Amino acid sequence: MLSNIEKLKDMLFILLVTAAYSVIAHMVGSNGELIAGSIGALVLVAICLVGIVLSMLPGLKVLPMVFWVSIVAVVVSMPQVPISDWVLAQTKNVGFLSITTPILAYGGLSLGKDIPAFKKLSWRIVPVALAVAAGSFICATVLAEIMLHLEGVF
Repeated sequence: MLSNIEKLKDMLFILLVTAAYSVIAHMVGSNGELIAGSIGALVLVAICLVGIVLSMLPGLKVLPMVFWVSIVAVVVSMPQVPISDWVLAQTKNVGFLSITTPILAYGGLSLGKDIPAFKKLSWRIVPVALAVAAGSFICATVLAEIMLHLEGVF
C-alpha cells in the first residue's frame, strides 16, 4: 500500500498533467493565452493540492476528498479573503470545457478497466444514472430558485 507521500506525488503528477492538457485545450479551442492559462491552471492545482492534503489528515479522513477540495475553493474565492480577487482573476483564464475534457477521459479510462463489473450491472445502471441526473438537476434548480428569491432577483 502506498504511503501518503507516494499518493500525494501521484496525485500531484495527475493534477499537473491535467493542468497541462487543460491549458493546451484552452489555447487550441478558445485562443487562450499560454501564460495566463498556465497561471490559472496552477492556481487550480494548488487549490486541489491543499484540499487533498486536508483530506489526508487523520481527523479529517471522515469526509471525502472532493469535499475538502470544494471547501478550499469556496474559502479562497470568498470576498472576505484577501487573495480572492487575484484567485478569481487567474482562474477565469482557464476554460471550463478545457478542464472537463481530460477529466472525462480519466473517467472513461477508469471505467474501461472495470468492464466486467460494468457488465454485471447491465441495464440496471441506466435508470440509476437517469435518476441521479434528474435529481441533481431538480435540486440545483430548486436551490437556484430559492437563492434568486432571497436575493430579490425574481
